[in-house]
Amino acid sequence: MSIFKKLQAKKNKSKIVCLTAYSKNVAEELDKFTDIILVGDSLGSVLYNFDTTRKVTLDMMIEHSRSVRKGITKSLMVVDMPYNTYRTKSEALKNCKKVIKETKCDAIKVEGGVKILEIVKNLIKNKIPVMGHLGILPQSVKGKFKSKGKTQKEINQLTKDALALEQAGVFSIVLEGIEKNLSKSITKKLKILTIGIGASVDCDGQVLVTDDILGLTKSKIKFVKEYINLRKYIGSAVKQFRLDVINKKYPSKKYLY
Repeated sequence: MSIFKKLQAKKNKSKIVCLTAYSKNVAEELDKFTDIILVGDSLGSVLYNFDTTRKVTLDMMIEHSRSVRKGITKSLMVVDMPYNTYRTKSEALKNCKKVIKETKCDAIKVEGGVKILEIVKNLIKNKIPVMGHLGILPQSVKGKFKSKGKTQKEINQLTKDALALEQAGVFSIVLEGIEKNLSKSITKKLKILTIGIGASVDCDGQVLVTDDILGLTKSKIKFVKEYINLRKYIGSAVKQFRLDVINKKYPSKKYLY
């Protein structure tokens, strides 16, 4: 059974666990617990301090994805296609083929619904597995992120987008910042998997940015839960190293040739 079929078999049975990774070392640890590892364009803000994901380049995504691939043995690896790399059918196909060839990832992710439907259809026709992304679309947002699905117009459009993406052949859809009842409704309507981020607990799975749950980013986003404050432990280790160096305790005999 393919990894895609194994994931699909979890629908209505057990939840999908998805997290982001940008390097081999982190991916190696995540892979013990995750079903999907996403090399997200969130690396723009997390690693490069960009104020928008629009500044992330294809080369950045490829380099980080190559590293991540080395740390994965079982999870499905998905790579975000960055802004302005899938504006037309030909551009999308060329860039997605390049990403898959150079990173050996299992699938790519693109943002948008009906507006990019023909592009998605063409990718799938060319045997490129696609994960969709609806709701808050970081590549499209100017200014503050606002949750979606509160007006009837948004409810209708997001439902239409989700059904259209499923019909086009995507294997899953990320629902970001979508009102909980609408997220639940979309998940029930779809046969494919939904992965929530700031959406309903009723989604088929959940994803967060790993650096956020580890307390490395000081995120103020409502849906982010910090599970540990790694900054505290990093500070403690560095402080001890500094003291050892100053007091000539490091390197001791044990660490010398």
